[in-house]
Amino acid sequence: MHRPSPPLMAAHLRSLLRRRHFSSPPPPSSPAPPLQSIHPQKPYFISTPSAHSFPKFFSSQTHIQDSQHIAQSISHELLKDPNDQSTPLPNCLDLSFSHITLNPNIILTALNLSPDAGRTALAFHKWVSTRSDFELTDESLAYFVEYFGRRKDFKATHEVLVASKEISGAKTFEAVVDRLVRAGRPTQVVALFEKMEIDYGFVRNMDSLKVVVSKLCDHGFASYAEKLVTSVANEFFPDEFICDALVKGWCVDGKLDEARRLSQEMYRGGKKDPFRLQSEAEKILIDMDVAGVPRNGCHPNEETFLVLIKSLYQAARIGEGDEMIDKMKSDGFGDKLDKKAYFEFLKILCGIERIDHALAVFAKMKKDCEPGVKTYDLLMGKLCAHGHVEKANALFKEAESKGLPVEVKAYKLDQRWRFKRVFIGMVILLSLN
Repeated sequence: MHRPSPPLMAAHLRSLLRRRHFSSPPPPSSPAPPLQSIHPQKPYFISTPSAHSFPKFFSSQTHIQDSQHIAQSISHELLKDPNDQSTPLPNCLDLSFSHITLNPNIILTALNLSPDAGRTALAFHKWVSTRSDFELTDESLAYFVEYFGRRKDFKATHEVLVASKEISGAKTFEAVVDRLVRAGRPTQVVALFEKMEIDYGFVRNMDSLKVVVSKLCDHGFASYAEKLVTSVANEFFPDEFICDALVKGWCVDGKLDEARRLSQEMYRGGKKDPFRLQSEAEKILIDMDVAGVPRNGCHPNEETFLVLIKSLYQAARIGEGDEMIDKMKSDGFGDKLDKKAYFEFLKILCGIERIDHALAVFAKMKKDCEPGVKTYDLLMGKLCAHGHVEKANALFKEAESKGLPVEVKAYKLDQRWRFKRVFIGMVILLSLN
């Protein structure tokens, strides 16, 4: 006797449907797609990812989502009021996250999600450091230094560094210096360099000196940087990188006289060494200079000159900027005065509305290199803004004669210069009357 088939279970149905979907192409619709008529030997169907591609895709997506979820959960614990918790945070984290695989990205994300956690992050650092399945690295430690540095909590930074003395390296050191400088604490940065090995286990070498000097100079503390370089010159004689950083630092400070003073001392070299002033060292270096023996140390290079020229022009010290161009040529760096360098000079001069002097520098430029379209366009636009249409037209014709693809444009007249020209005309008429 034929017995009726039992009803199919839902899972069984899904299995059958999936097998049917992947094992055979869908029936063609009517009318048939055009592609079938073009390639009748190749069936038209929608390609699906192979079975092997699914696990990798979904596992990577799941991993990212899991890391984000874990970081959010840790952040939730960090942001709890510690006064309301009877269990210390490391113990709470052990109870909730002992099964997870910790990684640097989870640590960074958790800290970024917890800007108001404050010193609770110290307990988080302690928990991370004691995890047997995770090794705290220099990079991971730098995340905690950055976190406390943003809060200007340098006592907490000190505690973290002392607790992880064997781990701290170049990335952590740079993070400490950067955060101290940003917080306006150059004195502490200089003191850090002096005691970095003893207190925190950092390697005190030329590379760490460069980090300190460049960070100080970038943020307007060139005087502190130069004093530090001078004090350690017998141990770490400054190279071109440090000298250039100091010159740039004085320019950032707006103290161009100091920048020129330092560059001149660099140029004179051993005759007045700004970093070693012992008489015996001076005598030896002078003898080397007289004999024409090359020596290592600070000498202005093309970068030093270019920074100084731009800074002098920016400060409207036009004559000194011109002198520095001549000095750069006489010192053998004239080949570095290329189209790009001159364009930067002209852009500054036009920016401070010194168009007449920009044209004078433009004349220098044409002797050293061939100006491009950008240079002509810059000058024509500024001349028109000042109402000097005839000069602008002359430049246009000059560029055309050189085969440059300049375009006719409608430049806007700056009303400030229009009224100034009218006022000057009125003064002249009045004086004639």
